[in-house]
Amino acid sequence: MDSNLSPIGLIAGEGKFPLLFAQEARKNRRELIVIAIKEEANEDFTPYARTIHTISVSKLDKIIQSLKKEGVKEAVMAGRVHHTQIFSDLIPDFRAAKLLFKIKDRRADSILGAVADEFKKDNIKLLPSTTFLSHLIPPPGMLTKGKLSESQSRNVEFGIRMAQGLSALDLGQTVVVKKRSVVAIEAIEGTDECIRRAGKLVDGNVLVIKSAKPNQDLRFDVPIVGLNTIKVMREARAVVLAVQAHKTLMLDKDQCVQEANDHKIHILAW
Repeated sequence: MDSNLSPIGLIAGEGKFPLLFAQEARKNRRELIVIAIKEEANEDFTPYARTIHTISVSKLDKIIQSLKKEGVKEAVMAGRVHHTQIFSDLIPDFRAAKLLFKIKDRRADSILGAVADEFKKDNIKLLPSTTFLSHLIPPPGMLTKGKLSESQSRNVEFGIRMAQGLSALDLGQTVVVKKRSVVAIEAIEGTDECIRRAGKLVDGNVLVIKSAKPNQDLRFDVPIVGLNTIKVMREARAVVLAVQAHKTLMLDKDQCVQEANDHKIHILAW
């Protein structure tokens, strides 16, 4: 590890994203301090971390002070923290309670922006969650074999407009369309459940479109797809996945493309 650099912090939520970040931090010779969110983190960071602290998402001051004591000056948030935690019976510490009282609403951007400000007060800078992961962000173009049909292209164009409108309202990042009609939109349940719901509503041949927010803050809530997205699309008999180029993380990118090709699913970065 590079002894000239301070350790980097990882606030780890659910899924494989935090583990991939941990692996890349190791490749970049950065010592890693992990805050594993008690209610969410589900991966083993032991091979990559100097220290692991398991802390509830509601204990904001404990998270910050733990990082500070470890000498962390830069940190990344990676992995999902379910928005339904807002409505759970978790008891926030004083710092978290004060933050929730102060913000104007409880949208993801409002909460996470305020959290970032709290980190800054203790001289910890939140870095983009895409740090070390630029190789997993696709440029524009088709990622899979073949090309879209004329009908699919029209549906993608329609879906992009709908997804951009949805993300601008900070309601979700994903829409599922068919025959230039919106079948399902993402809300608090997340992308996978949105796709599953669409699969139950119509008989397959749906297209999934994801969009970043107009002024996407790359520190958090970056659009993410992965192998599980392709799996859920297969369940819903979806035929196209269209993601926003330069602003979407594709976890296990090569495997995603291979899996999509094997099951005749097109992946397009627009």
